[in-house]
Amino acid sequence: MAKPRSKTKKILFAVEIIVLLLFIGGLYVYGQLNSKMDKIQQPAADTSQIQVNQEVQESIEAETSKLTGFTTYALFGIDHRDKSAVGGMNSDTMIIASVNNDTKDVKLASVYRDTLLNVYGETYSKANAAYAKSPAEAVSMLNRNMDLNITDYATVNFNALASIVDALGGLDIDMSYAEIEHMNNYCVETSTDIGKDYTPIELPERPEDIEKIDYRYHLNGVQVTAYCRIRYTASLDMGRTERQRKVIQLIVQKAKKAGLPTIFKIMDEVFPMVETSVDKTEILQLLPIMIGYSMNETVGFPTAFKFSNVKGSVIVPTAEGTSDVDLVSNVVALHKFLYGDEAYVPSSTVQDISAKIAEIVSGLGALEDTQVITPETENTTNDTIIFENNGNGWSDNSGDYVDPGTGDGSGGGDWTDPGTGDGSGDWEDPGTGDGSGDWEDPGTGDGSGDGSGGGDWTDPGTGDGSGDGSGGGDWTDPGIGEGGGSVDGGDGSTDAGGSVEGGDGSSESVGGDSGEVVPGEAA
Repeated sequence: MAKPRSKTKKILFAVEIIVLLLFIGGLYVYGQLNSKMDKIQQPAADTSQIQVNQEVQESIEAETSKLTGFTTYALFGIDHRDKSAVGGMNSDTMIIASVNNDTKDVKLASVYRDTLLNVYGETYSKANAAYAKSPAEAVSMLNRNMDLNITDYATVNFNALASIVDALGGLDIDMSYAEIEHMNNYCVETSTDIGKDYTPIELPERPEDIEKIDYRYHLNGVQVTAYCRIRYTASLDMGRTERQRKVIQLIVQKAKKAGLPTIFKIMDEVFPMVETSVDKTEILQLLPIMIGYSMNETVGFPTAFKFSNVKGSVIVPTAEGTSDVDLVSNVVALHKFLYGDEAYVPSSTVQDISAKIAEIVSGLGALEDTQVITPETENTTNDTIIFENNGNGWSDNSGDYVDPGTGDGSGGGDWTDPGTGDGSGDWEDPGTGDGSGDWEDPGTGDGSGDGSGGGDWTDPGTGDGSGDGSGGGDWTDPGIGEGGGSVDGGDGSTDAGGSVEGGDGSSESVGGDSGEVVPGEAA
């Protein structure tokens, strides 16, 4: 009987060794993770100031709210050119992430940055303006307008995204011809800003439908970041946020399969570019179970909307299929998506905000189905739109449109006519002074609005009218002086994203083109 006992002891000893090694390995991993957590920036803002609507708070305390079964986070992306800074400016990206505490299912909802909402106090502006005041104010803005109970957030900048993608070895992304073209354009600036290289993608033969997702490419960090910045395809900001959510899903899928050395590398490079209010201990507790999370559903907010094409264009939440301002129905749809609440009734706070948005919009003219965004309005010095209630009604205190020619923003907060300096609030033709509100050709005074009057676009800052494509001149962005964009080929037609097309229907790209093509069908 002695032999079996000896064999048993040997087996037990071997098991003990394995357990000990696993324990030591676990301590090592924990130590590595713990030290890397110290690289994350703690918020400068006082997150205790984050507000939750009273009715929402009461329902949570009474355990009658479906929110209690979920943990919700706010994710902010900052278009910041400083590799370590993450604050002090508008948020370029706002994503609400709900985590089902039981199923570990994660759902993402992007808030369109141009959505007209209550950003703080009695001030209404584009939703992305709240972050410039503070991250806590941005979280409060989401809670207030959407009946959420977010208490934690995380913020990253463009550099972090590029570093994550490169550490994971790049991503395979399905794209349209239009996306390839715009991505190449954005790569030029992005590469310079973040100090990373890329190989331009060579454009395939131009297809009849340039918006069709029909190509797959393996993209590096610069290219993926540029891809996430695209705003000038037919889908505009809606498409941009959808691309961002797609990239997040691809990163999560690939990170789950990555080894510890890759994860540690990402932590070393990226954590210094992350600011979060989430406690380090909570992050460490979340990491081991992250592999079990799924992230399959995403959406944009608001789900129903129209555009007010004034002061840079704002997105107005509406009732489905109508032009009636309605934040309430959009909040109902959001709660159904994030929390599975089929019968959610928005708070009086959300209802009041919806009514006030309707009051503001009533003075802006008819809402439209199409958003007008052009490079010159996209890159104005200050893109903040502000409507404030002074006790006697809504006052426009925007200060948003700056004269592209002079940089002067003293025109009372409205668009200032580059030709006359008039800041009465409506766009006026630099050539004629006509303020009918429609774009008129500075060269001819033609006000048909489509550029078909035969005149060429004249740069308001320089008076140069050579940018019609017939003389080789490119359109120069008055805001940044960038002259590498598209040119008008003589017919004056414009595409849905605001860029001007060439005579053959093609747009001129900035920089060269290419990347590695990965075989496979588009998703």
